[in-house]
Amino acid sequence: MALQCGIVGLPNVGKSTLFNCLSNAKAQSANFPFCTIEPNVGVITVPDDRLTKLVEMCQPRSIVPATVEIVDIAGLVKGASKGEGLGNKFLANIRETDAIIHVLRCFDDDNITHVDGSVDPVRDKEIIDAELLLKDLETVESRIAKTQKQAQTGGDKVAKMQYEVLARIKEALDKGLPARSVEHDTVDEQKFARDLFLITSKPVLYVCNVDDASAATGNKYTEAVAKAIEGEGAQMLIVAAATEADIAELDTWEERQEFLAEIGLQESGVSRLIRAAYALLDLQTFFTAGADEVRAWTFMSGSKAPKCAGIIHTDFEKGFIRAEVIKYEDFVELGSESAVRQAGKMGVEGKDYVVRDGDILHFLFNV
Repeated sequence: MALQCGIVGLPNVGKSTLFNCLSNAKAQSANFPFCTIEPNVGVITVPDDRLTKLVEMCQPRSIVPATVEIVDIAGLVKGASKGEGLGNKFLANIRETDAIIHVLRCFDDDNITHVDGSVDPVRDKEIIDAELLLKDLETVESRIAKTQKQAQTGGDKVAKMQYEVLARIKEALDKGLPARSVEHDTVDEQKFARDLFLITSKPVLYVCNVDDASAATGNKYTEAVAKAIEGEGAQMLIVAAATEADIAELDTWEERQEFLAEIGLQESGVSRLIRAAYALLDLQTFFTAGADEVRAWTFMSGSKAPKCAGIIHTDFEKGFIRAEVIKYEDFVELGSESAVRQAGKMGVEGKDYVVRDGDILHFLFNV
């Protein structure tokens, strides 16, 4: 399930530094705008203590963790929605992602040039937001022009529904609100809104890039961002990208933990960011576990058993019979699959079973 988060922001806010910490891929990182022209893509392993524990217990020959793709998109500037600064190309790259990680500069450093001459993360946020809103408004107005006449004079119920959805979204965009703030009542309305692929309909995680001293506590800039995003339906995370880069250079886990303890953190910002990105995409994990392989499988929250079976192989979904389900906690407590069976704690579930985060599954199928 190759779902992507796109890292966006103004030039020189720390996007590529953060991406380099997240991925083995090395984007260029330089003190001038547009040092990253093509989007860089990194496949990021999702940290999960449950997987580590299952590996310890099963001693498998193969281990496959869950992953998320992170795309580093070149810095946007004011006027991007009109094509300035190669803006159309960058906005097209954002449109192709499933969620947005918006990096904001929340630190002072006279040696790093700010494209607008001063540090103001709320202003920076508003610049990017405005460009994304304008691009979506262009898309919506174009669609309205095509459907309005048909909806009002042709008696076409589908066109009428589409026009009403577009009108609601346009009203929100005109007020400076993202498309994700608009609620849609029916499944058809929701599907149509999704199929518009509007940039501001995507879930957003604001990452406040701070200095070393603010990594654990935040600062006046992060407080301003937190206030600015109230009621927006977005999440916020504080990360010191330069510090994370230093941590990544350390050789051992013990050295990294000691470094983190010195700055008042229990866990690296990178680990927190990866998990936050995973949750942002509304993803969860189920496991398959045995002597051959322990594997973390990514699925959309709310998926039923046959859909999850199809993630392993399409034949599993087509010929689905039932799923044998072990709760992670029961597996760890009792020590093995056989012990879980003997204790009568293995569930046998049918097609309507909604898979839960952490389930250990075995699918029975017939094709």
